[in-house]
Amino acid sequence: MHAHCADPAAGRARLQMPVFKFFFQAMASRCEICLAAADAVEAQTLAQLAMDEVLRIEAKYSRYRRDSVLSGINAQAGLDWVACDDETLKLLDYAGSLFEASGGLFDASSGVLRRAWHAQQTTLPTSEALRQSCALVGWSRVQRSGSQVRLALAGMELDFGGFGKEYAADLAAGVLQALGVQQGYVNLAGDIRVMGPRPDGQAWSIGIQDPQRPGHLIASLGLAEGGVATSGDYERFVQMESGRYGHILNPHSGQPVAFWRSASVMAPTALEAGALATIAMLKQAQAPAFLQEQGVQYLLVDQAGVLHGNPRSNLPA
Repeated sequence: MHAHCADPAAGRARLQMPVFKFFFQAMASRCEICLAAADAVEAQTLAQLAMDEVLRIEAKYSRYRRDSVLSGINAQAGLDWVACDDETLKLLDYAGSLFEASGGLFDASSGVLRRAWHAQQTTLPTSEALRQSCALVGWSRVQRSGSQVRLALAGMELDFGGFGKEYAADLAAGVLQALGVQQGYVNLAGDIRVMGPRPDGQAWSIGIQDPQRPGHLIASLGLAEGGVATSGDYERFVQMESGRYGHILNPHSGQPVAFWRSASVMAPTALEAGALATIAMLKQAQAPAFLQEQGVQYLLVDQAGVLHGNPRSNLPA
């Protein structure tokens, strides 16, 4: 829904505002903030506030930082309860809702499976290695008592990587919108929250990467407001003589899912889009029925590179 300006002169002034783009590194990715502003100084000030919000979330929840909230919880696995603030409790609630919505496939305790699949390995993990890792996965063992949380087994891990970037994109966009930005987007490595249309009123064109041809697009989607996210096997994977194995793992078997090369979803928020895209990858053959049930626009790319989906603004690239 586009905002309408009651004063035609003010509307014209806003239409003429130039667009500025800012690139920065966060969450081990190249990120971008694009916004319409009166001038470069205002744009830089606004963009910096949005970047600061992204970096705040990274510092708080990154599994790679020993001082993060999640590292603190993980360090006490099998030992002690950890007190959490409201933001962390809300994200734990959200992780629980994703576990339920996915029939147990989206499990924020499954990051531990990375121990069996790591970038340096040259052979498939043994069934024993997978069994040991899977034994430490289980959302039902994430215990809650008031504002405290505890992981029941030593070696368990919580990981918000399945929705952290999308959450950050939404919050950064919220910072900008609260400061009056009505046109632009936040793009965190392809997880995008659009705050409003281009200054000419047209939708932004969001490119969907071709999973089989790096640097090429397979389609583009028009988006004037809301979120779009892609989950796939083409950016993070382990390559071995026996084949290529993506990073999205079934929490029950520990095995990579392999039905789709990628799943892109358009939804009201980046958080919702990202969660649905990942669940679609995990649901494999059931993904189209699941996404149709959710009432969202989506684009799935199968192993042969064929597109499946219902995006109203799908334009072949």
